[in-house]
Amino acid sequence: MKNTTELARKDETAADRCEENVSQRRVTITPPVDIFEDSHGITLWADLPGVTKDRLEVKVHDGNLFVDGEAVVSTPAGLRVRHAEVRQPRFARAFSLGPDFDASKIDANLKDGVLKLTIPRRDEARPRRIDVRTD
Repeated sequence: MKNTTELARKDETAADRCEENVSQRRVTITPPVDIFEDSHGITLWADLPGVTKDRLEVKVHDGNLFVDGEAVVSTPAGLRVRHAEVRQPRFARAFSLGPDFDASKIDANLKDGVLKLTIPRRDEARPRRIDVRTD
């Protein structure tokens, strides 16, 4: 009887298999968001627990807003991870921006794992009051 199951390639090491296993467990999470709109624009709050400024990317391309970040989950000194279902989650979300919003003036602030984006309306898209004269 011929065994056709390949356990490992000859040039593959245990470290390679371990690294591959970790990358397969890497999870991309869609972060929950709260979006508030008023006459000045939109304020978007995104929950990104464990994400630091240097591992966060916010960009606008072709009328779309992209939020992409990687959480840093540190292991306390003296402890060893025996089981972890999500080691370093990646957060990713995309939004379509309408033509009424000014992508060049987006303000981003990250504090305590919460990203706040302020997206203003273009001046010409803001509601304005028209004075009515009487003759």
